[in-house]
Amino acid sequence: MLVPNYTDPRERIPAPDLTPYGRIRFVTTVDFPPFSFLDQTGHLAGFHVDLARAICDELDVLPRCQIQALPWGELEGALENGQAEALISGLAITAESREKFRFTRPYLALPARFAAKKDGSSPQGSAKALAGKRVGVLGGTAHEAMLRDWFSDLQPVTFSRSEWMFEALKDNTIDAVFGDGLQLSFWLSSQSTESCCRFLDGPYFSQAHLGEGLAIAVQPRKAPLSQAFDHALSALNRNGRFTELYLRWFPNGLY
Repeated sequence: MLVPNYTDPRERIPAPDLTPYGRIRFVTTVDFPPFSFLDQTGHLAGFHVDLARAICDELDVLPRCQIQALPWGELEGALENGQAEALISGLAITAESREKFRFTRPYLALPARFAAKKDGSSPQGSAKALAGKRVGVLGGTAHEAMLRDWFSDLQPVTFSRSEWMFEALKDNTIDAVFGDGLQLSFWLSSQSTESCCRFLDGPYFSQAHLGEGLAIAVQPRKAPLSQAFDHALSALNRNGRFTELYLRWFPNGLY
């Protein structure tokens, strides 16, 4: 299984002095599983929660770290007005968001993937085997645009709901599906698939269609925090803790 690693092992990012920060408050949401959600006991859990704690532990500031859940619409405001020092919840990195916030280096990119049936009726090997085939995709999404731009020899079949698209694949009315690798990973491992399907080729990355990936946002004037987080993320990749977290929350892999 491939594990994401966006760190140059030869690079050493200096750790700035965080003494001026009496506390470091991360904000996230409760409705973005497996990144952040409330578990069965009502406690905040998820990949982002564990990653924030690991970063603080690596920086030796864990006692000063707090992780708070807010509605998505309140996250940016909390960062802007000083109610939080860091936002870790998949905020898209765009020209507009870069004007308001400073971002760490991306730590995880969410790829697009194909999925097809396991039986002999489905295409085998690479995506080239899908030439001329009917491929399901959610209409009006970045994945539809990417499918049309990157794979012009396929026949896109658009759906308005993912469950309808998945049923069409199981019923052999389409030859494959194309979409978010995270969603497909969890669908492929779910009971609803009845072990029908598998990933086909990929992963596929496109900043133009899917963005730069997931990163932590801080206020522009708090550049030392951003540098500290980059230092910690680099260290977590080198010492294997990031891999441990990735495999814990994405046991079926995205890549």
